[in-house]
Amino acid sequence: MSELSSYESFSIEVKDHIAHVQFSRPEALNTMNKAFWLELPRCMQDIEANTDARVIVISSTGKHFSAGMDLGVFSDPKAVPMNGDPGRMAENLRRVVLQLQDTLTSLEKIRLPVLAAVHGGCIGGALDLVCAADSRYCTEDAYFTIKETELGMTADVGTLQRLPKLMPEGVVRELAYTGRKFSAAEAQNLGFVNAVYPDQEAMLAAVMAIAGQIAANSPLAVTGCKEMLNYSRDHSVEDSLRYMATWQAGMFRPTDMMKSFQAKAQKQAPQYDALFPVKPLFDQ
Repeated sequence: MSELSSYESFSIEVKDHIAHVQFSRPEALNTMNKAFWLELPRCMQDIEANTDARVIVISSTGKHFSAGMDLGVFSDPKAVPMNGDPGRMAENLRRVVLQLQDTLTSLEKIRLPVLAAVHGGCIGGALDLVCAADSRYCTEDAYFTIKETELGMTADVGTLQRLPKLMPEGVVRELAYTGRKFSAAEAQNLGFVNAVYPDQEAMLAAVMAIAGQIAANSPLAVTGCKEMLNYSRDHSVEDSLRYMATWQAGMFRPTDMMKSFQAKAQKQAPQYDALFPVKPLFDQ
């Protein structure tokens, strides 16, 4: 495996097929600055291509998981011109928003499951991010908010599109229209988070154990689950069943299943082959 790149916004540790990504700007409340938006998709792709990780855990440092978007992202006149022809400014801003959306969609596009472990505030853009994760866990002191509404804008990088798939739509509408905070307990009751823990240490221990269970399974089976679940969310049942049949016809082989049976008979943990590494189209 190649060495991982270094990042301004994250620290990364890979151990036992688990990549642990931690936000590393606690002094700035882990706000999502320009470096963050550039680095997140690179970080996800770097882990997928250059490590033996089979699952990713995202957590944070300091008082809050993340205070959301750093408004400096929109103060760069090169990225978001604030004068000139209105139509051209609007076309440019649309492309900027699409690029920001793609940054968070990188959590969905990689074939590895992504588990978000949240403590403290998960505010604005940070909520957009965890909505794109496969599963969410949090501490008792965690809270979530669609902060953009309170600031005078409509959330635009994923919360309003993904959150209604994760909890009742009427509740999402209330949260979006009011911008109010919702607590860890409410998030669990609504099914947004899988579990709530007393503190960050207990949460990380539990989430790492869950990640370990995922990593112990066949990586081909797990990535198939992620592919199917993401597809089914956005397509009809009939279309999803047809895609499932096609996937199974192409991807299913008895090798991993036989390893499972043999390991169980021998009372051992199965050892599965890694997936082929993700590479550029023409690897240099």
